[in-house]
Amino acid sequence: MTLTAILITYDNENSIREALGLCEAAGYKVEKTIKQKFLNRNKFGIGEGKVAEIKELANKIKPDVIIYDEILKPSQNYNLASTLKMNIVDRESLILEIFERRSASHESHLQIKLAQLRYEMSRAKEKIRLAKMGEQPGFMGIGMFEADAYQNDIQNRMKSVRTKLAKSGKQRALHREARRRVGLKTISLAGYTSAGKTTLFNLLTGETKEESPELFTTLSTTTRKILINKNPILISDTVGFISKLPAYMVEAFKSTLEELKYAEVVIVVIDVSNTLLELSKKFRSSLKTLAELDVDQDKIIYALNKCDLVSPEEIIKKAEYLGLGENKKWIPISSVTKENVPKILELISKMLTETKPYVKEIPKKPDYAKFYED
Repeated sequence: MTLTAILITYDNENSIREALGLCEAAGYKVEKTIKQKFLNRNKFGIGEGKVAEIKELANKIKPDVIIYDEILKPSQNYNLASTLKMNIVDRESLILEIFERRSASHESHLQIKLAQLRYEMSRAKEKIRLAKMGEQPGFMGIGMFEADAYQNDIQNRMKSVRTKLAKSGKQRALHREARRRVGLKTISLAGYTSAGKTTLFNLLTGETKEESPELFTTLSTTTRKILINKNPILISDTVGFISKLPAYMVEAFKSTLEELKYAEVVIVVIDVSNTLLELSKKFRSSLKTLAELDVDQDKIIYALNKCDLVSPEEIIKKAEYLGLGENKKWIPISSVTKENVPKILELISKMLTETKPYVKEIPKKPDYAKFYED
């Protein structure tokens, strides 16, 4: 059953398009879009006058939820929920819902559960404070837990999931060690969600992984073997990045995203058909996530995908706009028409021959400590 929603988002075309894409990916039908210049005011995120308008609108439309395209503080979520008498889904919880719908592997299920528990823990203190004040807003799902039992329950579940993920991370490290011991090198695909990573992966490997313009089609890292100049190489497709993705979500997917850190070459796929503003936002978001994962900039190739939709002059203009003008490791490609795909394979081959000598990686338990910090 499709749930209906009122969407509150920023008043610009790129934000509206992405927010609608997130809603669709989570299974919501947006009945009305409210556009605002600011979404970070103190009490409600938006002005009190606008809240009154939305309340009146909600009484007419009767949506299942209000979707708020920004990260809300627990107090703001409560203020909106109690005033509008509606469930509020902010950007974080919306992305978590999409992750939950799209997860296919056991490990991605664990990663999403960890992120959900972290999201819940960050709001536990506010829920407990409200409960002690006698507030029982059903919208925030406080339930009838005692304060201590409520926090302990979350912490115990996090500990259990963390143990399972640590075991999975250790297994990944052992696999990497075994691959490199026999001389297998790895390429990883990265980039903003829906940039075309999976389409490129399918083209290079002959796979038939699901391709979709929807966000977060890929949540689990898939690795396949290909031949470049008759040499066997492993190539991995990873989960897409997105702007304003909280650090704890990146941390939750660290055990799969860390494949980017250990790959010899990382291909950052960029949708060059985007507007300059959208292109800049997605590019900066991708670089920020790669930096958080400690990915070496020297091993990155920038694949400006969907070049068949853009003129050569515009591609050069956009590359310079992104600061890639003097970087020799960017190539305009089309995963659909196969344009310049041989060139990117040529560049990959060259970079692989220049790879620094391998230093043995000692498998160790992934550090999830930061994930649990308040």
